[in-house]
Amino acid sequence: MTTATADPTTTTVARDFTDFRTVVSQSFVPLHVTSEHRDHFRGRIRSCGADDVQLTEVTASAHVVERTPELIARADRHYYKLSLILAGTGLLVQDNREAMLRPGDVALYDTHRPYTLAFEEDFRTLVVMFPQRLIDLPRDLVGQLTAVPMSGKRGMGNVVVPFLAQLGSNLDQLGGPAGVRLAHTAVDLLATLFASELDLARTSAGPHHELMRRVLAYIDANLSSTDLGPAQIAAEHYISTRHLHGLFHEQGTTVSGWIRTRRLEHCRRELLDPVHTSRPVAAIAAKWGFVDAPHFSRVFKTEFGCSPSELRRGLTVSDRLLPPSA
Repeated sequence: MTTATADPTTTTVARDFTDFRTVVSQSFVPLHVTSEHRDHFRGRIRSCGADDVQLTEVTASAHVVERTPELIARADRHYYKLSLILAGTGLLVQDNREAMLRPGDVALYDTHRPYTLAFEEDFRTLVVMFPQRLIDLPRDLVGQLTAVPMSGKRGMGNVVVPFLAQLGSNLDQLGGPAGVRLAHTAVDLLATLFASELDLARTSAGPHHELMRRVLAYIDANLSSTDLGPAQIAAEHYISTRHLHGLFHEQGTTVSGWIRTRRLEHCRRELLDPVHTSRPVAAIAAKWGFVDAPHFSRVFKTEFGCSPSELRRGLTVSDRLLPPSA
């Protein structure tokens, strides 16, 4: 298989509702789409992506999309989606929460859990879809933000939302030389927005959640250290290694597994970044704590389905690096 790290912008104008319904599922994940305005339906989808991060502008008539358990059962990849309402209104329902979204509002939802998104009038929205592994926050904490409206007019939203809106107005930039870097910047800003929103609700998150967040921040700040491990992390936070392992077990992972995943993700980003084209693969690996080059190549290929040099040349990728189809 071959792939590019950045894709050209595509624009699709639906001929009718049936056409729109097909294009929606092809553009995102399989969805059940219904409308009471099928006879006079209008829809347009503009999309561009880089490194499995996709931005899509949807302009359409009133309709409802549902992500059902049956559709979820067919998928094995986990994505987050974030909608920024540009015109009209939308109602997002997930995890027993409802978010009424108005222009300038954003909301997060998880494609691996059922959700409904309803638009009762003509609307325009920008959707950012990205793998969950790109967010360096505990999954259960991020799960507290699904179907929670976040305003783009105050706090961190006043910084992040205008950036997303500008990027949506310049989708062609994602398909250019700086596309991968722009895509990663967008996801990093979203992670910052989520962290800010969680800070506001810190008192309800519980002491274990706050400790976990501090542990993850410490890990990310020390990934280059070859001494980074459970004993050092536990000592730094005045807890036992048993307690530390328990925190990660609650997240469905391990301390060493999380460290390896974060290191590999940083290496992958730099391998795809044109700024680092002339830098040897071994130097990038060493920068992020992989001192054994053959070992790095093996774990990288296991994680991403291709070797570091193959990824850099764009020769071979696994399904998880391809545009999502489920």
